[in-house]
Amino acid sequence: MLKSVRVVLVNTSHPGNIGGVARAMKNMDFSTLYLVDPKEFPSEKAVARSSGAVDLLDQAKVVGTLDEALAGCNYVVGASARGRHIPWPVLDPRELVEQILQPSVTQESAQSAGNESVCSSMGLPQALDVALVFGREDRGLTNEELHRCHRHVHIPSNPDFSSLNLAAAVQVICYELRMGLLAQSDKQQSEAGEVLEKPRWGTEWDIDLASADELQRLFEHMEKTLIDIDFLDPGNPRQLMTRLRRLYLRSLPDKVEVNVLRGILTATQKLLKSTD
Repeated sequence: MLKSVRVVLVNTSHPGNIGGVARAMKNMDFSTLYLVDPKEFPSEKAVARSSGAVDLLDQAKVVGTLDEALAGCNYVVGASARGRHIPWPVLDPRELVEQILQPSVTQESAQSAGNESVCSSMGLPQALDVALVFGREDRGLTNEELHRCHRHVHIPSNPDFSSLNLAAAVQVICYELRMGLLAQSDKQQSEAGEVLEKPRWGTEWDIDLASADELQRLFEHMEKTLIDIDFLDPGNPRQLMTRLRRLYLRSLPDKVEVNVLRGILTATQKLLKSTD
């Protein structure tokens, strides 16, 4: 079970990037930011780039070492763009979220980072206090810093143009984590017997869907009109109406949309009569 998440920035060179990270975090509803020995902070440049996330900057904890930033965390993830001489567990952001929200952290992996308390005596994970660690803009995290991490996360960007802005990298990982949390919440509500009313198109629709009989009348009207304009040969219809049915049914038209379509058909028939 996820307990808390902190974003840790190590030796950030440009204060604007700190502001960009604060904005990305607030977009995704994360608020705990640690800054390890930043080159320049506080800074008006950070405030400007935060675009309203000044509260995160005001609350940011500035520390001198990575040890201080990781204090109290029992699951540490380091952002890494490079392969390492000694292989380390590397996940993409989506795989990382799956592990965080349905952890498969073992006693062995916990001990490797000196955090035995991450697992109970039965090897099952306790609530996770997660640190997402991001390195310097020009060279990322050192090998020593990455060795403090249970997992490394790599964003599979374009190999020909793989370098991400620091704030963009934070945004990607925080977005995936937020999506995972929302999905977990929906699952918990469903298991609790609560009715989940998710909008079919991502927003509340203003009109009810057309009924089966309304759609049937539309298709009958459409077929007659297509015959009238010599587009459909009733003696050799092939699969035209079947394919049109599939097209319109796939779109789930609402009542007003069906009325609009029928209005077009009616106008077409009127025009045909006027030209006879």
